[in-house]
Order: sequence, then C-alpha cells, then structure tokens
Amino acid sequence: MPWPPEEPPPSPWDFDLEEVEPGEDLVGVGGDLAPGTLLAAYRSGVFPMGLGEEGARPMGWWSPDPRGVLLPGGVSVSRSLKRSCRHFEIRVDTAFEEVVQRCASPHREGRWITSEVESAYIGLHRLGWAHSVETWQDGELVGGLYGVSVGGLFAGESMFHAATDASKVALVALAGLVFADRNPHRIIDVQWATPHLRTLGIEDMPRGEYLRRLRRALEEPQLRFGRRET
Repeated sequence: MPWPPEEPPPSPWDFDLEEVEPGEDLVGVGGDLAPGTLLAAYRSGVFPMGLGEEGARPMGWWSPDPRGVLLPGGVSVSRSLKRSCRHFEIRVDTAFEEVVQRCASPHREGRWITSEVESAYIGLHRLGWAHSVETWQDGELVGGLYGVSVGGLFAGESMFHAATDASKVALVALAGLVFADRNPHRIIDVQWATPHLRTLGIEDMPRGEYLRRLRRALEEPQLRFGRRET
C-alpha cells in the first residue's frame, strides 16, 4: 500500500454545506464515486449512500445533523466486552476486500452497499486512503469494519460480525489505533449514533460543531495503518 497515500485527480463536484438547513441530513444527489470525489466529500463532512432500493442509484450525499462521533478518551468498554476482546485476534488491512464484501452481503437487513460502492472503496484502499480493522478467531475472519482515513479523521463506513461482539471489538481496536498518540484533535465519525453504538461511547454532535472539529482534524498528520496483526 502506498505511503503517503496517493492524491487522486480533483473532483469536479462542490460539496458546499453553507445553505443546508439544520437537521437536514441529505445534502445532495447525483455525482460520481471517483476517488477524488470521495475524498472531497469526506473533507467537506459528506459521505455517499444510494437512494434507491438496497443503495442503488441515484447516489445520495449525506451530512447528518446531528453526527455520530467518537472522541479521544470516549470509548466505553464494559466488563463483558473486555473479556470478549481477549478472544479475538486483531488484524489491519489484511482482508479489506473481504470485509467490504461481508458488509455488503445481500442477506443483511438494511443492505445499502452496491457493487459500485464496493469497487469505489477498494479503489480508495489501493491508493492508501481506506482501511479495514478485522477480528479473527481460529484463523477465520469473524468481524470487522472499514472506513476512510484523512488526516486526523477516520470515517467509518460499515461493520459486520459473525461472532458475538466481533464488530464491537473491531471498533474498540480502531479507537486504540486512531487515539494511540492521545492527539485531542483526532475524531472517529460513525455517521449516525445508533443505540448499539451509543453503548460504546458514541455521542451526537451538532453538524456545525462537527464541521469545526473536522477542519481542525484535517490539519493533523495522516495516520499510518498498514498491514499488521496483533
């Protein structure tokens, strides 16, 4: 994987949120999923998700208000989750494509990841911008998440589990990686704070505050993930 990540050609699309009404999550429709467009979106506080059935086009561009975020020192690990952490092996970027494919399984309720989205993020991964944090058990991939790392931001896209707590353990591991240097300006974005994620310390943040924190986070050094096992 290249280091530093390769900067793709710039996007022709503009992600301007100045006129978006508070509380309005959907901020645009259309466009493409070229690497430069995806990076421009994340740098603007926006991410893609199709509006059609199971995530099909037309492509929607979203900036939730409020935004679900995990801040440095905010991760919450229960006693039972601590015990679960001891039963998994954590790997980074060793099975990115499989993680995306498992997240995109047609058998998942609420499926929204299309083959077009899969290809787009695999492309970002090959450029060095997208990463997976994986949980393994007895040599088998049983959970994980993937997302995009830009400066001090990690924008989580999706997660899956095939064993109890496997995705939660992946998120705890991600927090350990992103916040390892105790930099107060780093941030993990999870899009929406679901009840499941709130148990791990995810909190709601007004869009205006998120965008201010995002601008500061983008000034931080790029996190170096790289293929690893722990």
